[in-house]
Amino acid sequence: MSAARVHVRDCAHTPIFQALQEALDPRRTLERAVAIQQVPAPTFEEEKRARVVQDYFSSLGLLDVQRDAYHNVIGRWPGIEPDRPAILLTAHLDTVFPADTDLAVRKFAGRIRGAGLGDNSLGVAALISLADALISQQVRLPADLWFAATSREEGLGNLDGIRAVWAALGQRLGAAIVVEGMALGRIYHAGIAVRRLKIVCRAPGGHSWLHFGQPSAVHGLISAGHEILQLTPPSEPRTTYNIGLISGGRSVNSLATEAELWLDLRSEDPAALHALEQQVRACVGRVQRPPDLEFEVSVVGDRPAGAIAQEHALVQLAAACLETVGIAPTLERGSTDANLLLAAGLPAITIGISQGGNAHRPDEFIETAPVHSGLRQLALLTLAAATWDFAAG
Repeated sequence: MSAARVHVRDCAHTPIFQALQEALDPRRTLERAVAIQQVPAPTFEEEKRARVVQDYFSSLGLLDVQRDAYHNVIGRWPGIEPDRPAILLTAHLDTVFPADTDLAVRKFAGRIRGAGLGDNSLGVAALISLADALISQQVRLPADLWFAATSREEGLGNLDGIRAVWAALGQRLGAAIVVEGMALGRIYHAGIAVRRLKIVCRAPGGHSWLHFGQPSAVHGLISAGHEILQLTPPSEPRTTYNIGLISGGRSVNSLATEAELWLDLRSEDPAALHALEQQVRACVGRVQRPPDLEFEVSVVGDRPAGAIAQEHALVQLAAACLETVGIAPTLERGSTDANLLLAAGLPAITIGISQGGNAHRPDEFIETAPVHSGLRQLALLTLAAATWDFAAG
């Protein structure tokens, strides 16, 4: 048995963990998740939800609670060894849904359905419940624990929230645990590289009848999109693309003066991602261009890649914690706030609190029964990480 697994076994039999288990309340966590989910928080518009979380942090008794210019909310629960590297516990506030989205929830057959509930209101609620358990039981661990509810994780947020948290706290940290609502059983120890492009086509425009045959920005953009869709990225390393947004034109009977599409490129390997981006740019270059038809390609998102080995102590601690609560761990790669931390050299993993489905859809749902195990896993991993010497390996 590895040292990390022995450490988790020992932590699981301590009075501290028993006290935390008794204090953690899945029902209350779900109530908090729904309350958070009811506050709209599109990327770049997280302020109202951030204020709600700030109130939670302050009322529980976390120290140094503050909300920054990005609407990240952070707070600290002090350890007993102030010079020891701290542990960061973080979950993102924002959602993919516009502010006017119907946020009504429906409970049925062991599930709760609601837009953004699992991604990531439940993750934020789990952080609050963990802080509540630690403070109510007056559990002080060796390392400081920094709690952070971050902004701008989704879409075009480009991880700006966690980037600001890292700038503020990075020198104090020894490891990070990123919490997502619907990833229970998975341990994301590697962040895939992501590049996002905006492709704009411009033309003089005109009347659909009088100027038929002259350049249209929409027609030009469709031609570029057709070229892109002929690409076959490698399956190993896994590499993908997606045209997620298209807009343009003024009316059905006008030749468009401007049209644009937004392209998401991902790969397990940064070199493969770079190669795919060059292929996309070549596709745009191959489009036959009549006079006055112009293209502009710009980078609008860049998520760095990073990883820690499967054998890393943090990964092994997380795996042992899942096994302790009766769940077989699965090691994964993904795109979360951990990407930025891993790229900066901080040991970081992403874990989940429950299971669910239909992420990024209005009918997103979470399973209620697994939340108990997810909270136990989070508490045990926090205890194990805060008492482990990552500097020693």
